[in-house]
Amino acid sequence: MREQGVLTTADLEDLALGCAVYGTGGGGDVSGESLAAFLALKAHGDVSLVRMADLPPDGLILPLSMIGSPTVGQEMLGSGREAAAVREEVERLTGRPVAAVMAMEIGGANGVAPVGWAAQLGLPLVDADGMGRALPELQMVSMHVAGLEPSVVVLVDALGNLATLRPVDAAWAERWGRALCVASGSSALLADHLLTPADHGAVVHGSVSRALEAGRVIRTAEEPMDALVTALGARRLLTGTIEDLDRDTDEGFVRGSVTVSGRGLDLGRELRVDLQNENLVAREGESVLASVPDLISICDTRTGIPIATESLRFGQRVTVIAWPCDPLWRTARGLETAGPAAFGYPHPYVPVETLPERNSR
Repeated sequence: MREQGVLTTADLEDLALGCAVYGTGGGGDVSGESLAAFLALKAHGDVSLVRMADLPPDGLILPLSMIGSPTVGQEMLGSGREAAAVREEVERLTGRPVAAVMAMEIGGANGVAPVGWAAQLGLPLVDADGMGRALPELQMVSMHVAGLEPSVVVLVDALGNLATLRPVDAAWAERWGRALCVASGSSALLADHLLTPADHGAVVHGSVSRALEAGRVIRTAEEPMDALVTALGARRLLTGTIEDLDRDTDEGFVRGSVTVSGRGLDLGRELRVDLQNENLVAREGESVLASVPDLISICDTRTGIPIATESLRFGQRVTVIAWPCDPLWRTARGLETAGPAAFGYPHPYVPVETLPERNSR
């Protein structure tokens, strides 16, 4: 097995910042999992970052993610034994050893935590994920878009309760998995869509490296917000202050909206961003400025650091940006899975780069 690189404790700050960018508000706040990953690396050593093609042809890849409400995940800590329990159950069910860990979503804590899980398990981490961002539901993954359905789903909660599901498709994996997650207090560790290198067409490649680069831009730039917009090829939708916040936990999700009133060049403008764990749609009045599956991030205007959904507060000075999603989400099946209609919105999807620009510089 050939290594693409090595992840050390020195990489965690950049990775966490980058995962916050690609989390688009969701995936969980990165601070707690950054500390957990730091302790795991100190205890177990550095983690090899590998490409799918570098693994043995029959190597079993274990995609892992936390499922549930980010607000709950921030307050209810795991036991630290969940990843080992999932691996043991997967190996028991398949009769095969796990060769590598992969983040199911590169966004938020779910992009950082796999480094710690890989360290605990003594396994490499694949430089790929199943979204190229964060999305709230289990069927909203690249594997489903590629036509791969989960043959087995394993959930473990903080108390050690373990469930193995064999759903008929990804939609049923979401229904069953969400119900068990809610029963566990709206937070659990999940593995689904077990992969091998033969499934290379069903993932988003290079996502860990992109997150590291985005984080490095924020950390090192003299003007982080400007540098991040340039690096992502993003549009600055509005700069202003959070003046209204409607946020509640419902059925294992954080749902609601945030309203930003413009300042400076955007004075007199108002932007509303709808939330379901992640930022879904940005609207000015009746005009849609950006929409899933494109990425929308609410960042601290001064530092450029993205703010997680559960960390939004009244009065924060923020800049809302948006940029294009991975091309797989713009296919017919991708839009059916995670486009506006998948969240109940009546408007058609329009790529963010083709929508009219407003006043924000």
